[in-house]
Amino acid sequence: MKPKQNSAIRYILKNRWLYLLLIPGFAYIFIFNYIPMYGVLIAFKNFSFRKGIWGSDWIGLANFAEMFASETFWNVLKNSILLSLYRLAASFPFPILLALLLNEVKHSKFKKITQTVLYLPHFVSWVIFAGMIQMFLSPSEGAINLMIKSLGGEPIMFIQKSQYFRSILVISGIIKSAGWGTIIYLAAIASIDQDMYEAAIIDGANRLKQAVYITLPSIAPTICILLLMDMGRLLSNGFEQVHMLLNPLVYDVGDIIETYVYRIGLGNARYSYTTAVGLFQSFAGMALIIAANNITRRLSDNSLY
Repeated sequence: MKPKQNSAIRYILKNRWLYLLLIPGFAYIFIFNYIPMYGVLIAFKNFSFRKGIWGSDWIGLANFAEMFASETFWNVLKNSILLSLYRLAASFPFPILLALLLNEVKHSKFKKITQTVLYLPHFVSWVIFAGMIQMFLSPSEGAINLMIKSLGGEPIMFIQKSQYFRSILVISGIIKSAGWGTIIYLAAIASIDQDMYEAAIIDGANRLKQAVYITLPSIAPTICILLLMDMGRLLSNGFEQVHMLLNPLVYDVGDIIETYVYRIGLGNARYSYTTAVGLFQSFAGMALIIAANNITRRLSDNSLY
């Protein structure tokens, strides 16, 4: 046996209890992520419950041809891309800014309370959170419309208006998730060597320059990794949020791949067609994350692999 193999085996045996802790995680991924991949075959068949996956007629790429020929699919794809780009532009920098601001807070009790208030929405389900949004934006009793009416204006049906719907999705997503993302960046900031800040103070750098020239470069690897992960989810906008707020009046801007698959697949029982749509989404996400990773690796030393 080669020396490298011997050293690898010794390392595994030495850390055997840590490796045992990985078994539940690997089992979960294998059972719920890899075994269901068998169902991808449905995308290439005219699936019938009576015949089953193997017994259903093979139709090759017919579902994909139908998908690319559908005007509705292209509108859904456009909505998914635009909403993802809006989220990326608005939501991604927000936790970084919050982390930088909270890092400057010196009052520990105020800082803890602020952190708790910020990440508390993360633990609220979208069913409840969407209900709160609908109540807040209600044309009859919502706080925003009550304010508008008190100023002499007419109430606005925000959730039923296409021009407001994407903004509502992005802003509500920021409110719900920004606090949780802030924790990751605060943890990265806490690991920065404090000697660098002391040296910067001696050189006369103020707090803004310390944040720009020390804090941001130090957490750049964390930012790059999270950005790459977000790029992989560029076509995935979260079914729960959009589904709970979506209505037929805003399908033109709010219908995304996840809601389209749910409505056509389960509502119309077109399982083969929607499996093809989901498979396209998965391959597009994989291509995006590979491309983004290669670009990041060429421009810097930070990448997923």
